[in-house]
Amino acid sequence: VNLVESGGRLVHAGDSLPLSCSASGGLADFDTMAWFRQAPGKEREFVAGRKTSGSSTRYADSVQGRFTISRNNNRFAVYLQMADLTPEDTAVYFCAAGSPLTSQMERAASYFYWGQGTQVVVSA
Repeated sequence: VNLVESGGRLVHAGDSLPLSCSASGGLADFDTMAWFRQAPGKEREFVAGRKTSGSSTRYADSVQGRFTISRNNNRFAVYLQMADLTPEDTAVYFCAAGSPLTSQMERAASYFYWGQGTQVVVSA
């Protein structure tokens, strides 16, 4: 499975920014796509996740209400619409794919496949 993220760039605090992730190859090998992020000097943390079928989603408390994970008719592509960005959102954002239980969706170890990441920088 190959995951490719796009959309990261430099923005200002308060801006909105959409990220995209597309999966190819071995699409039957997973049922969940998610976004994680890693800021300099910090551990990778869960941002949002979504099942490839149905509408089950989960968000980190830090982004609840500001970020939205969605998909279109291509259920193996996910989008992360980020709004009201703050400098604390600065990180490399990674797309991940796996088949976790819904209760385990926030664990990085639950995901088999990872993209290379896309850098988001939010200036004050």
